[in-house]
Amino acid sequence: MSIEENKAVVGRWFTEFWGKDFNPDVIGELAAPDIRFEYSLHAPVRGRDAVRAFAGKFRAAFPDLNFWGTADLIAEGDYVVGQWEGGGTHTGDAFDDMPMGSLPANTGKVMRFTGTTVLKVENGLITEEIGLDDGVTVLRQLGLVTEA
Repeated sequence: MSIEENKAVVGRWFTEFWGKDFNPDVIGELAAPDIRFEYSLHAPVRGRDAVRAFAGKFRAAFPDLNFWGTADLIAEGDYVVGQWEGGGTHTGDAFDDMPMGSLPANTGKVMRFTGTTVLKVENGLITEEIGLDDGVTVLRQLGLVTEA
């Protein structure tokens, strides 16, 4: 696929997977069966079912979750890089998929943070999504770490 086609796949993924109007069907359409999915704030997962479970749990805890691009996508070969910002309000289920601590249900705490993600697209499917986010900011906002 061309670089522009790869960017289109990632653009759709960012909108339908990470955007405010989550489309769970996009996982089966754009994620490779054995997708590698890793962010510093969450345990790494592998495979469509694990990504689907992660998304369900994250969105059940943060029902208004929304992320959006903050710069044009950059692409080279099979790789596409995107910068983003977003967050949500913890008004839902308890959430324990953080590197330290967990949240009881409905804390009302708001997280808003930035990051960069590198995605690998092969034959129209995302085979890797590796992100680096501002996890310290999130952990502070959610009260899971405090300043010394």
